Amino acid sequence: MAQFDSYSVLAPFYESLMYCDYAEWSQYVYEKVLKYAPNKIGADVGCGTGYFTRKLKTYGFDVCGYDLSPVMLNEAKERSVNEGLKIDYYLCDMAKFKSFNKLGFITVINDGLNYIRQDKLHSVFTAFYKNLVKGGMLMFDISSEYKLKNILGNNLFAEDGEELTYLWFNTLFDDRVEMDLTFFSKTGEKYVRKDEKHVQFIHTYDDVSDALKKVGFEVAEVEGHLGKEIDDKTERLNFIAIKR
Repeated sequence: MAQFDSYSVLAPFYESLMYCDYAEWSQYVYEKVLKYAPNKIGADVGCGTGYFTRKLKTYGFDVCGYDLSPVMLNEAKERSVNEGLKIDYYLCDMAKFKSFNKLGFITVINDGLNYIRQDKLHSVFTAFYKNLVKGGMLMFDISSEYKLKNILGNNLFAEDGEELTYLWFNTLFDDRVEMDLTFFSKTGEKYVRKDEKHVQFIHTYDDVSDALKKVGFEVAEVEGHLGKEIDDKTERLNFIAIKR
């Protein structure tokens, strides 16, 4: 699980640093939720700064955001207010997830499940299952075993920006990648250093599918990013599971 102070520096910069096709990705999420969810009440878990939460809200869904990081939640609240959106956000450990309403859908977008240890997957899926209505959908993605072992593992990344500079050192283990990040954020004319540690756990296709089925989910779809076909170099797996 990510540390409580993880993203304490990254939060204001998170959406600009995530070099991904946000518009196309949010449209993909919208289409899947529209296709599978039996009602418009949902939860975006591991919501971070709330990009997908806000998009689902603008698409007409009654959605709340949940995350383990207070700093990310504060950023999500501020961004929602600035966009004129009324969204409730809650501090939440996935394994203890509980909604005030029975939900038509739960989304966990952009690696949220990679922060869950392998032996905790069953607890997380059980919590999600209990909070969905019959026929409710769970949609989530994971960075694949290939990505964590071959692209992120034992590699160094760095970026020097005007407001934020970071160094990112990864160490690969059998079951996880440990990420040590050093940030230099600009405050006035000075840069302030802060170090963070993140851990992402390696989940295989079969292990995730088996864990879902043991809880009672039916696996409806597994695709690559944005619906791409899966091969041995797929970097992101997208799961759709239904409560039966």
